[in-house]
Amino acid sequence: MSEQMVRKQVYLHRRQNLALKQLAKQRGISEAEVIRQALEHEAELTVSSARGSKQALKNIITYARSLRNRPDLLRGEPYKFRREDLYGERENRWLKPKTG
Repeated sequence: MSEQMVRKQVYLHRRQNLALKQLAKQRGISEAEVIRQALEHEAELTVSSARGSKQALKNIITYARSLRNRPDLLRGEPYKFRREDLYGERENRWLKPKTG
C-alpha cells in the first residue's frame, strides 16, 4: 500500500539546486526522491540522537546515585544555603562606590 503524496513547493539557492540535480542524475532517481530520502535520513538522525539522549540521562542518574555510596564524599557538614547571603553578595556587587 503506497502513501498518499502531498505536493510541496520549496525555494532553493542556486548551488542547492545544482547539487540536487547532480545527486538525482548520479543516483538515477527524481529530484523529489532525493529530497524525500534526505528528509528520511534527517528524521532517523533526530530519532537516534533522542535515543542517545535518554541513555545519557540514565547514565547520569546512575552515576549520581552511585555517589551516595562513597563515604569520602560524606565527610564534614553539608553546605547550608542561606538566601540572605546570596542577596547580600549581589547587593554588595552593585552598591560598591565607583572610584575613578
